[in-house]
Amino acid sequence: MKVTRHAFMEGTYGCQMFNEQSLQFQEKIMERSGLGDETYLPEAVQQIPPQISMAAARQEAEMVLFDSVCNVLEEAKLKPGQVDILVVNCSLFNPTPSLSAMIINHFKMRSNIVSYNLAGMGCSAGVIAVNLAKELLQVYPGSRALVVSTENITQNWYFGNERSMLIPNCLFRVGGAALLLSNKRKDYWRAKYELLHVVRTHMGANDQRYGCVYQREDVKGRVGVHLSKELMAIAGHALKANITTLGPLVLPISEQLIFFGNLVARKVFKMKIKGYIPDFKLAFEHFCIHTGGRGVIEEIEKQLQLAPDNVQPSKDTLFRYGNTSSSSIWYVLSNIESKHGIRKGDRIWQIAFGSGFKCNSAVWRSMRNNNQQHTAWDDTPKPVEP
Repeated sequence: MKVTRHAFMEGTYGCQMFNEQSLQFQEKIMERSGLGDETYLPEAVQQIPPQISMAAARQEAEMVLFDSVCNVLEEAKLKPGQVDILVVNCSLFNPTPSLSAMIINHFKMRSNIVSYNLAGMGCSAGVIAVNLAKELLQVYPGSRALVVSTENITQNWYFGNERSMLIPNCLFRVGGAALLLSNKRKDYWRAKYELLHVVRTHMGANDQRYGCVYQREDVKGRVGVHLSKELMAIAGHALKANITTLGPLVLPISEQLIFFGNLVARKVFKMKIKGYIPDFKLAFEHFCIHTGGRGVIEEIEKQLQLAPDNVQPSKDTLFRYGNTSSSSIWYVLSNIESKHGIRKGDRIWQIAFGSGFKCNSAVWRSMRNNNQQHTAWDDTPKPVEP
């Protein structure tokens, strides 16, 4: 399933679905994408001609979901019957029975498991799934929650010539992640992280922001996901709104006072001064930025005034795996554990953007030293600038 950039363009030319302008546009996007030569695409998309079907989409989902769940249960030394809550998120592929039912059937989970299947919530849905699991654990004491995040490529490949809908073809790749949350006392001593905060920002009341990532048909009736030219600016507004809520929860008092003073000067006294960006490096040791694309990562780096080292794990993940949607923040975390290590007490900020338009943050604290070598990063060459 691995696909090089050259093989991607060969398949794009070979399927004979795109005009010359669209082919040149995709080549240009790939050159600037930040993706390397070891990302993954489903077999159905790579075939010439592509063999798109419900069966192929199910096959992709089963491969990713079953492997992710199997790995996390094996690492936690748990049996499927010991899972009390299941939350699955996948934005664009929602068959009947649901993906959560697919997992329950395959692993023969209990009949009284509390299960949810989140759809249409975009690349930030991984944080939403964690938040839902957190709230469910507050209702169900002595329970374990399994959260599974993925996106499905097979049935969502765009075969038209509208530029705004071609970009996802160039960036999105196969991936998935699973994690376990628990409120059982006996699990405290083996937990890797403690969830401190989840901050969710939804800008959907504004029509422009609501429609900036929008699944629709093009003029010839081909379905794809449209990305508006204003997407980066809208993401910037969502980020500012999110950190305005997050800041008081995580920043030192000194940074909060400076930020508040600047806000009062601009809003109350109408002073024409530049808005103050708090130094979030004082609040977090590690940053897991959604790998939406090279531009997304660099824009967050610029807006938050982060150091290159702060965003390198996200760039490495984009290079190696591409945009794996809602699971990407977990690939970044596994990169940090594998290549840099996380010390006990370190704070981690996961931040992701999604359709709607949403910006969601999760804040974790490391309960112990975490320097596990994940198989996702075994024998991975050091990324270089493409």
